[in-house]
Amino acid sequence: MEPMDKHMHDASECPGKGAGRPKAADVEARTQELLHIAGTLFLKNGYTKTSLESIARAAHVAVRTIYVKFGGKEGLLAAVLANKRHRFFRSQPMETDTRPLREIVDDFAHQMYALITSQEAIDLQRVVLAEAPTNPELAEAFWNSGPRMTREMLGRFFARPDIRAQMRPDLPFDLLPCHLMSTITGELVMNLMRPHHVVDPEKAKRDLEGRLELFYYSILPPKT
Repeated sequence: MEPMDKHMHDASECPGKGAGRPKAADVEARTQELLHIAGTLFLKNGYTKTSLESIARAAHVAVRTIYVKFGGKEGLLAAVLANKRHRFFRSQPMETDTRPLREIVDDFAHQMYALITSQEAIDLQRVVLAEAPTNPELAEAFWNSGPRMTREMLGRFFARPDIRAQMRPDLPFDLLPCHLMSTITGELVMNLMRPHHVVDPEKAKRDLEGRLELFYYSILPPKT
């Protein structure tokens, strides 16, 4: 067995050796370490210039292990993105939250804005924007592992009977997920194209709250 594979191998690869399969917690910890290292290298070097070999060396695993678990580099990137999204949405149970619509959306919007405007997220989005024309699979993995899943989750939220009962009945409900995400992101795309632009956090917060007021004005019944 290669030295780089000693920290992350399946017992089936080494019959007759060791004391059986590793514990589930150990496997999960090693997987999380691999995803963290892969994400760091993707951000540092870009998707194209990051090879599976370099990720395997840094994570002390075999390239074969990455192929078995993720199917290759595209699958590994998708797993990195899905993992980041999962960590965020564990604290965002929008499909079961029983609070009023406005409270749920307020919390989601502020936490989502903090997530997508973090330096790590901005760097990743810049990587995708720069490399998407020559690597369409990168853009597809990014879309499927983040924005698409978020919009589907918001679609299920806005489809809840108790949530719909709080909104105007004549809304194009299928457009609400995109409407809300556009409200949250604001001028994010423009800021991505200005790498030296410094955003004032207090002004950004006020602007977000102002956009949310417009969102609520467009979906909630008029106050009587």
